[in-house]
Amino acid sequence: MKQFLLLLHEDVQKMAELSPKEIQEIAEAHMNWAAKLAEKGHLISGDGLHEKGVLITGKDSVVKDGPYMESKEIIGGYYLIQADDLQTAVTIAKECPTHHFGGTTEIRPIMEMEDYE
Repeated sequence: MKQFLLLLHEDVQKMAELSPKEIQEIAEAHMNWAAKLAEKGHLISGDGLHEKGVLITGKDSVVKDGPYMESKEIIGGYYLIQADDLQTAVTIAKECPTHHFGGTTEIRPIMEMEDYE
């Protein structure tokens, strides 16, 4: 099976407007979905990400705070899954709970050694 990274993009403003109950419901939806993926043999790992982090850029490795306040979206979490092909990964990702509150999912295939040949 091939591996795919699902990056969960979330709207910062929409997330800030959620009630504690809605945040709990989202967390539970993600836990349930992860359990379903694991049961079907697709889940390798996954986690939420803190909103704050750093960016390292350029040949001088300049460290900057990030994401920036003017950013509309942040990467709020990820899932590393396995699937037979990209189309199967797309089908799996369509069920991701991040979509229920306006988020988007970016799917990135993990490169394998044969990709370099």
